[in-house]
Amino acid sequence: MRTVAGLFDDYHDARQAVNDLETAGIPTQDISIVANNAGDRHADESSGAAEGAGVGAGLGAAGGGAVGLLTGLGLMAIPGVGPVVAAGWLASTAAGAIAGAVAGAATGGIIGSLTDSGIPDEDAHLYAEGVRRGGTLVVAKVDEALLPQADAILRNRNAVDTSVRRRAYVEEGWSTFDAASAPLSLDEVERERDRYRPPAL
Repeated sequence: MRTVAGLFDDYHDARQAVNDLETAGIPTQDISIVANNAGDRHADESSGAAEGAGVGAGLGAAGGGAVGLLTGLGLMAIPGVGPVVAAGWLASTAAGAIAGAVAGAATGGIIGSLTDSGIPDEDAHLYAEGVRRGGTLVVAKVDEALLPQADAILRNRNAVDTSVRRRAYVEEGWSTFDAASAPLSLDEVERERDRYRPPAL
């Protein structure tokens, strides 16, 4: 199994990517979504299947079954990111790591969960920072044969070009995700989103 990931500026693009991955035959239990929920922007998307950090088992189980991952969205908080709407194995393992961590002993459950799944450390930090700044992360574990198709699905649904985004972050002084940093407010998230929103035609 290989792990593919896509960071999205638009939450609805990310949801479509999840649907496309499921349609392509990738099992629901192998897909995850984590979306910044500053100001409860996506609270109406939550099924109430799981709430709070440390409810990882519920998040993972809620996404299973034939009805699809998005019916299992739950609310939780990630250190350094703040409130998120999430579902799937990544949310489960991140929540479990948060619940079991001694204060100050972990860099954040999301980083460990990503790197443990095979995402390179520098990419894990970029993805976590992207979610912190208002983005949505979609991650899937896929068979080698489905890897090109999964990559294409993420690109076709407007996943962020990570090299361009990393350069933009680094130019403003960013180096790594800091789980001890304060989450962004809704206004700060909206300003961040505006930076990357394509101009209206």
